[in-house]
Amino acid sequence: MVRKIGLFFLLIGILLGGCQPVAVPAAPGTAGIKVLAVESFLADIARNVAGDRATVDSLIPLGVDPHAFEPAPKDVARIAESAVLLVNGGGLEEWLQPLLTSVGGQRLVVTASAGLTSRTAREGEAVEAVPGDRHEQGDPHFWLNPLNVITYVENIRDGLTQADPGGKDYYAANAAAYITQLKDLDAWIQQQVSAIPPQNRLLVTNHESFGYFADRYGFTIAGTIIPSVTTGSSPSAQELARLIDKIKASGVRAIFLELGSNPQLAEQVSAETGVRVVTDLYTHSITPPGGAAPTYIDMMKVDVNKIVQALTAP
Repeated sequence: MVRKIGLFFLLIGILLGGCQPVAVPAAPGTAGIKVLAVESFLADIARNVAGDRATVDSLIPLGVDPHAFEPAPKDVARIAESAVLLVNGGGLEEWLQPLLTSVGGQRLVVTASAGLTSRTAREGEAVEAVPGDRHEQGDPHFWLNPLNVITYVENIRDGLTQADPGGKDYYAANAAAYITQLKDLDAWIQQQVSAIPPQNRLLVTNHESFGYFADRYGFTIAGTIIPSVTTGSSPSAQELARLIDKIKASGVRAIFLELGSNPQLAEQVSAETGVRVVTDLYTHSITPPGGAAPTYIDMMKVDVNKIVQALTAP
């Protein structure tokens, strides 16, 4: 992918050659500042803080895995036009830095996960970032614990206030209201998960993305199809065999796949173990309006409902 980014840098000069850097609007109270969030779930979170005082769009299209995203020249132009750029951080957007270096300018870059401590594999978990993994610095999937998203909201609030000082009280009020919703979501998830017998709270997923969720709600990551926090890796035959043995020995009841995951390996493991495969969990992207998960909160509720149903079924 790095090679592909390098190839289209030649086009950036054509797109941006005569343009002056885009600066963050400085006038207090300026409404309608352009905010670009890299991921769609992050854009939804930001809209709850920005309200109608800023325009918030997402860089990565709906349904596209951030791990596999390959930016095009048009994405460079969108970054150049933004006043505020929101990134998840934690290593999720390693492909972004070369673009920012090339685009230049004075936009404000806000890292939503700033201040959070990256998770490492817990005792009994065989999955962790390995040398050469794009996410050696740790697990970037902070948002799958709603309490971590409170930090996202606070960082977004502060970033928007820096870009638009006149909206300070407005952003603060919106952030406080949304934090209440996140705390309500956390309580709802705890209530739903309480229906799962403790011995059934074992998660096998496509790749290691549910670690923060597991830590918060009392699950154990029993294994993953892809032994990495990124979907850009692939398991060896030995790793797949070890996963099959572990599933057989531990009483795992389901394998959970995220939307867009290739089901082939999971189906192979399912055939060997007899456990069911649950598909289409929304972890990295929300859906269009009218879809199953048009907001971050909806996304979490859909996933929790699927997990609870699978792990409480006879």
